[in-house]
This record gives sequence, C-alpha cells and structure tokens, in this order.
Amino acid sequence: MLQNKDLLTIAKEFGTPLYVYDTYSIKKQYERLITAFKNVSKLKINYAAKALSNITILKFIKKLGSGLDTVSIQEVKLGLIAGFKAGEIIYTPNGVSFNEIAEVAKMGVQINIDNISILKEFGEKYKSIPVCIRINPHVDAGGNYKISVGHEDSKFGISINQIPILLTIISNTKIKINGIHMHTGSDVLDINDFLNASDILLKHAMYFKDLDFIDFGGGFKVPYKPGDIETNINELGNKLADRFNSFCKSYGKKIDFILEPGKFLVSDAGYFLTSVNVVKQTNSTIFVHLNSGFNHLIRPMYYDSYHHIENISNIGGKKKIYTVVGYICETDTFGKNREIEKISKGDVLVFKNAGAYCFTMASNYNSRPRPSEVLWHNNKSLLIREEEDFDDILNKQLDVELD
Repeated sequence: MLQNKDLLTIAKEFGTPLYVYDTYSIKKQYERLITAFKNVSKLKINYAAKALSNITILKFIKKLGSGLDTVSIQEVKLGLIAGFKAGEIIYTPNGVSFNEIAEVAKMGVQINIDNISILKEFGEKYKSIPVCIRINPHVDAGGNYKISVGHEDSKFGISINQIPILLTIISNTKIKINGIHMHTGSDVLDINDFLNASDILLKHAMYFKDLDFIDFGGGFKVPYKPGDIETNINELGNKLADRFNSFCKSYGKKIDFILEPGKFLVSDAGYFLTSVNVVKQTNSTIFVHLNSGFNHLIRPMYYDSYHHIENISNIGGKKKIYTVVGYICETDTFGKNREIEKISKGDVLVFKNAGAYCFTMASNYNSRPRPSEVLWHNNKSLLIREEEDFDDILNKQLDVELD
C-alpha cells in the first residue's frame, strides 16, 4: 500500500505537479463490491471510464474482471484499445448526435438510449440491434446538485411518466429492449434513496419482456477525510440483492445485475502531488501558493469538494492554519483555513482522493501544460502519462497570416 514516504520519493523522481494512482487500493475497492453483492447470482461490474480514463488504468481494471461503462465514442475506442471486447462495453451517451450513436452501434457495443426521439429513430433504422434504455426514476439523490442526475427536471434519462409513449414506440418499431438502466447521481449516502430508485426501476422493468440485464448505475459515496461517512455498501448489497432476486423470480428468469462504479473504485487510489512556490502572510491569512491550480484540479472550485491536504515534507510537524491556493489568474482556492503541518517554500503537499474526476477534468487554462500520471504497482512507480510541454499547447493550432 502506498505510503507518504513513497509519495515523497515519487515526487523527487518525477517532479510536481503529478498524479499518482495505487493499484492496491483499486483492487481492494473492487473486491469490496464483489463481496457486498455476493448474493446476486449474475453480478457484473462495469467501471465508469469517465472517472479516470488512462489506458493503463483501464487495462488494470479489465484484469480485475470488470466491464466498461462509457459515455462517448472516444471512451469506447479507449476501451477497445485497452482490450475490452465490444460485448463488455456499454455506451450511455447524453444528447450526442444520432450519427455518433449509429457509429458506436456498428462496433458491436451495447447501446443505452436516454431519449424518446433517438430511440424512435434508432428503432426505425436499426431494429435488429437490441438496446438498453435509461430511465429517470425521479429520485433526487447525490451529494451536490451538479451531480444529482435522477431528479424530475434532470436532462438525463427517459421519464417514468413517458413509459406509455416508450412502449408505443417499441411496439411500432419492433425494436428489442434487452436492458434497463438508471443512474441517480454521485456521492449517494442514504441507501434508502438508492433502494427507492431501484424499486421504481424494478417495477417498470416488468413492462419489458426480453431483458438480459438491469443496470443500477453507481454513485456510492467514499470518505474524503479521516472519520468521514460513506455509503454502507454491505447493507445496500444485501438489501438490493434481495429485491433483485425476488424480481428475477417474478420475471421468470435470471438476468444480469450490473453496477457501474467510477469514483468508488478509483477516488481513494489517487494522490495529487504539488510543490509550494511561496508562503504569503496577509493581515489575517497565511496563503500557500502551489505550482498548480484549477487547471489541474477543478473539483474544489466546481463542486465545492473537499480534498484532504497533508505536507509530506514535514510529517508529524506542528500544525498551523493555512489557505491553500493555486497559481491561476483567478481565485482558485483548494482549501480554506486548513490545519496542516508547518509549510515552507519547496515543500511537497499531497491532495487525497484525487483518483476520480481530477486528471480527466484537467485543462490547459492559462496555457499551462497538464501534469504527468504515475502508477504505483507492486511497490514500483511506473510513468503512465508524460507531462505535457509547450509544443503540446501549440499542437493543432494554425499560425495564419492576416492581412
């Protein structure tokens, strides 16, 4: 398991800013899911690629036995390159062009449609290709309104109120529905919210007679700091397995039970390493300026998310109150009034829970390059993405002469 001393060694070897991922943690979380849902006879895990899509990470997760949940044709292509078979990939886009959906369908990937008009068009043109449909259960769940996607006014999914329209389209086009899916949001803490949505999904699944699977989505909450609360995954597994097994008996056959965890598998496995450029004292605040900003880690600014910060250059040192900020030309506060070991210029700070939706949301804002990624595997550090340089910033730009 990755330790702070290992992180400091990695920072010295590869420099900062830098993302580091621990395969031990990913495997541990995967096995937790398998154990929690052990009472489901046909359990399948589909990792949500959008959380962390580095090709080496995808290959490792495939080795664990996972399938893949994707939301774009580019993620589908990454999955195929990583070695996933087309039948192991589900494609769940939102608001993309019909042409993209048609192109992915030709790859043999499982299509998941969340729009009435798209389903109608797909059924008219490709009725021989079975599809899954994403249902919006009208359940408000998730740790932040920006990541709550199953409520009544969400742009995601086909409303449960539109089931009659949906059934008419299926009847008219003769399209086969082989799966039904939901995703209520991320950071779901109250398992009753998840179970409530699952009950709604199972109730409406009875309308579809040729199902091969039901996909319950993901969104399980992980702890972000010592003593933090998280989804009770074992209790959820037991209760949802009972509901699902009872459904299968009523339905008349056993079908696949699918989960699509992203953050749950990789969040705790990730560490973001930065170095201190300067410590600045104002009247009432000590600012710690880092060699990074929201161009590399936007979650604290975008979601008000919490990432635990430690000074691994001064482990065990006396703690002081700091506000940790970046080098971007706008306010990019990573943590306000945090109690951290005494910080000096050049120290290396680590941000915990930096595996999910961190590097994948990084940008070149302020014309800054994106950082490296390193994998910690079997007590060895492996470079899995090189740091960008200025040539990468210029790549694809055209120097056009103007009159």
